[in-house]
Parts: sequence; C-alpha cells; structure tokens
Amino acid sequence: MTSTREHIAAVRGEAAVARSSTRPADPASFAFPGVLPQDAAALGAPAEVEIPANPEQLRTLHLDQLPGLARTLRRRLLEITSEHGGHLGPNLGVVELTIALHREFRSPQEPIIFDTGHQAYVHKMLTGRPDLDGLRREGGTSGYPDRRESAHDVVENSHASGSIAWAHGIDRARRRIGQRGVTVAVIGDGALTGGVSLEALHELAADVGSGAVVVLNDNTRSYAPTIGGLAAHLQQLRGGELPAGADLFTALGLTYLGPVDGHDHAALADVLARARSVAEDPAAGAAVVHVVTRKGAGFDRAEADALDHWHATGPFEITPPAPPAAEDPAPPAATTWTARLGEAVLEAARADERVIAISAAMVDPVGLTPMQRKMPDRVLDVGIAEQLALGTAAGLSRGGAKPLVALYSTFLNRAFDQMLLDVALHHEDVTITLDRAGITGDDGPSHHGMWDLALAAQVPGATVFAPRDGDQLARAVPAALATPGLSLVRFPKGKAPAALPAIETREGIDTLLRTGPEAADAPADPGAPDILVVSIGALGHAAVAAAREVAREHPEARIHVIDPVQALPLPTPLLKAAVRARAVVTIEDGVVERGIGAALVHELTTRATREHPAPLLRTIGVPQSFPRHAKREAILERCGMDAAGIARTLREVL
Repeated sequence: MTSTREHIAAVRGEAAVARSSTRPADPASFAFPGVLPQDAAALGAPAEVEIPANPEQLRTLHLDQLPGLARTLRRRLLEITSEHGGHLGPNLGVVELTIALHREFRSPQEPIIFDTGHQAYVHKMLTGRPDLDGLRREGGTSGYPDRRESAHDVVENSHASGSIAWAHGIDRARRRIGQRGVTVAVIGDGALTGGVSLEALHELAADVGSGAVVVLNDNTRSYAPTIGGLAAHLQQLRGGELPAGADLFTALGLTYLGPVDGHDHAALADVLARARSVAEDPAAGAAVVHVVTRKGAGFDRAEADALDHWHATGPFEITPPAPPAAEDPAPPAATTWTARLGEAVLEAARADERVIAISAAMVDPVGLTPMQRKMPDRVLDVGIAEQLALGTAAGLSRGGAKPLVALYSTFLNRAFDQMLLDVALHHEDVTITLDRAGITGDDGPSHHGMWDLALAAQVPGATVFAPRDGDQLARAVPAALATPGLSLVRFPKGKAPAALPAIETREGIDTLLRTGPEAADAPADPGAPDILVVSIGALGHAAVAAAREVAREHPEARIHVIDPVQALPLPTPLLKAAVRARAVVTIEDGVVERGIGAALVHELTTRATREHPAPLLRTIGVPQSFPRHAKREAILERCGMDAAGIARTLREVL
C-alpha cells in the first residue's frame, strides 16, 4: 500500500504536470445551457466518465478524467432532482471539491463532515450511492448524511455550523489513544457566521498539532448573500486585497491556505495535499483551506437565479417549458403559509413603525421578502445565528422597538436559552414566528419542527398562537405583536388549507363542530359533551372530519371540536369547558409528551378531587422519537394524527 507521504508526492507531481498544461476549469466546459446536450463533444465539453463504485476506484482515475466525471455527476444531479426535487444548487457547487476530498482523504477512516449535510449528494454518489435511489422519499436515500446508509456518513446535520466541533472532537479522541489521521470539516462561508463555528475555530486554534482540516467552501451565500464583517473579510481575501498573513485565520494561529478555485481539479489536489502535510505536522496550527466555488455551478438556470441559485427545488423540467399561450394563462400559485405570514408581517409593519423583523440568514424562506422589499431598513439579517437573533431582539425591545424574529421551527431549538432567559425572564416584548412547525416530511429527523410547543410550554409567561388556517394566521400576527412579553406564532410547511370557520366563538374559544341531539339547535348552553376535542393548529380539518365520521356511527354522541386560538397560556374558558366533559382529546402537531395536551392534562389532574375527578384524557401527537424522512401525510398517518387515526381515538373514549 502506498504510504501517505508517497501519496502526497504523487498527487503533487500529478498536479504540477496538469498545472503546466491546463488552465483553471472554464465554467463553459461543464455548463448545461438549460438542457442536457446529447453530444458533449459537439460543445467542446469533456467526455463523460462513469461514476466510480467507491472512493478507492475514484483514486485510480487520472487527473485528465476528472472533468468528465464532474460532467457525469452534474448530469445525474439534474436528472435525479428534476424528478422529485432536492437541494440542487449547493451540490452543483461542490462537485469538483467533493471529488478532490475523496481522492485526498481516506473516508471513512479519515471522516469528512459536511456542514450542512444538504451539500452531501455528491459525497453519497461517490461512496456507493450513484443514483441516490428514492432520494428524500420514504425508504429511500436521505437528503442528508445518514449513518444507517453508509459508514462514510458521519453527522445527520441539517443545522449549520457544527462540523468544525465534530471534526476537532473526533481528532482529539483519536489522538488520546494514539491514533493519527486527518478529520475534515467542510463548512460554508454562510455557516461560518454561526456562533458555534467561530467558537470551534477559537478552540481549534489553541490546539497546535491537531489533525483536523477545515475546508471553507466560500460561495458567498447561504440562502442569500452572506452578510457581516466576516463576509467582507472573505471578500478581501478573494480579491487579493490583503497581504499574506493578514487574514483572520492566521491571526488566530491557524494555517491559512488559499484562496483556491474550487472548480479547478489540479489546484484542489495540490492544496488538499498541502493541508494533509499541515495536519500531520505536530508543530503546525490546524489547516484552513479557503476554496471559492459557485452555487449552482454548471447549470445556467441555477447560476442565473439571484434569489438562492436553486438552493432547493421541487420537480422541474430540465428543458425549460415553452411559455404558455396568451389565451391559456398559467394558474395562480397556491397560497402557502409562508406567503400568508409575509403579508401579515408587512401589514403589521405598516401599522406600527416600531416593528422590526429579524432573520437568521433566511429572509425569503421565512416570508420576510415582502417587508424587505418595502422596508429594507427594518429587516435585519444576522447570519446563521439564532441565538444572536433572539439576543438582538431582546435588546431591540429594551430600546423601544417591537421585534419580530422569523425562524424555521427546528432552529428555535438552538436559541432556547435566549428565549427563556434573555426574553422571557426580562419580560421583553418579542414575537417569534415559526415556519415549518410540526412534521415537515422530506428533510428528515433534524428538520422536523416538532419540539417548539414542548419548549414554549416550559417558558413562564409565553403566549403561543397556533392558527388552523391562513385567515387565522393573518389574525395571529397582529395579536401576537399586541400581546406584552414573549409571543410565538407557529404554522406548518406548505399550502395553507381552506379557511375553517367557527360555528361559534365564546370567551375567545372557537367551536368548529358540535354533534349530538341538540347540535342543530345550537343552544346557548350546549351542555357537557361526551368528548371535547381540543384541536391545536393546522390539524383542525382532520379533527372535524374525524368527529363527523364518529358522529355518523354514533348520532347520539355529543362531540364538541374546539380551537382555543391561543394555545398558551391555557385559557381559563378552555379549562372550564374541559372539566365539564366526560372525555377530553387533544390534538397537536408536536411532541405529545411535553406539549399543550400534556399541560392541559397536568392542569386537569392537579385540580381534580374525589368529588370532582378529572375527565378521561387522551393526547394525540408525535411520539418521543426522531421520525425518518417521508411525506408529511404519511408520518401524520403513522402517528395517528390524520382523520382516520383521530377517529380511532374518539371511538376508544366513547
């Protein structure tokens, strides 16, 4: 077997030969002008090379074959994602880089940790999964690294900024037992704005002789252009505006290598070989390799997309469809929860000049684009830093503003401390909107927004709104902004359902359905129900459908379906209604053991006496688990949270 030193020399020699006869990769050499050309040679593009079965076979390819392999990988990425969607832009941008990483480093013995994992499609294709079978579909390939799929996958990480800590931790553990080798963290410039990545760099810089290598994949973007002082510093490095050694990384004590063209196979081979030499030098500071790439590289429609370079896409036609005829206009786009949120936030900002919106590097995905276009000075992007977003919001509130922090629900987990102790403890007036709350589906366990209700239920004084439809969301945003202290508004991913009107609103509680002998008469006091169904959020339609189904089987059953509108604190009228019912069933799109239903169970059982026992109680929600990727509807069905599952529970308590 070739030694590491011999391998380095061979790679450097091969790179030198290639560098003497080739220029850095020309984007046109692998660009797809909107279509996949059948005759690559006709366009002067390299002939395609079959995807190797494993990294060992990849390392046998000659440098001259790599552009052809890159072309094959890009073609397959387009074909696969065009059918079912996925994270296309980030993976098009790391094709050459991923090839180079697997040629230089011996995964899985030398682990490669992608931050975040949505840029690992090419990594999967080069480690035995060339077709990404069933990508993001139930039972198929995950859209993120998954240890159950391969020993080459280390961290299932849809949350950014953790890769350096992982790589350094693995390296430290191995050195303690006398194992040497390299661990690699591949982190984007966007993810480097996250606090934990900067903390990890700070710690890594103090560990001289570490075998960790940080590959900084600088494409100037997360979803949107990277912002802040670090982005400006990287721009200076890319532009050659700083003298050697004047970079931040060198100042910390790290070994800075770059910047390097991330689409140049020879340059990548050379710089990664040098990074290995640094990692194996016990007297050197850990290597930081600055690689400059283009998000969406090689597919002109992605590269030309100024919004997010096709960061994530649904199914699409590789060949652009012809524009519709004038007499056959395209149907209007479906209204999504996110779009309704954006409208509501803009209206609230127009009504109150104190409203300032904050995003953690996701202005468009969380619905703030309408406000940003109209009021750019009142939308703050703090980078991939949810803790900073909440801390900044607390300060803005103290200064007299009315901050609204818009996040994906899954990322609220990262800022629980700030929500609890910076905002709630100090009674600061902060509103948090949580997109993709509950089960999200295709993105898998680390992206589900199923913990927010459980987290909020632990925060003293928190007010939670979980609207059941888009109309209710439009009302919830101004209601949250008008509520003193911490308020949260949560809603799921996708298309907002049709409006579900209340048949009655009493003391702030919406009644959605009432069955039984007296239901048609709608009396002022409908009496104690056999079952009180408490529907939290977007499962209202399923709750009503389930109650109707059971009522057809049991026409005498008095089933009342209500929406408390304000989920937390538990409204007093809700508690009064619950103690009168023979049975209470709660339904929520969140972890069942710690959410709204659990809070209601606690209140009812605490108030119960022998003379007035608590009603029969059932809570429906997501089990304490990490649901695998599948369609949202399939996961809800599996958890008994669809109409059929809710109906089963209602029958059990009748």
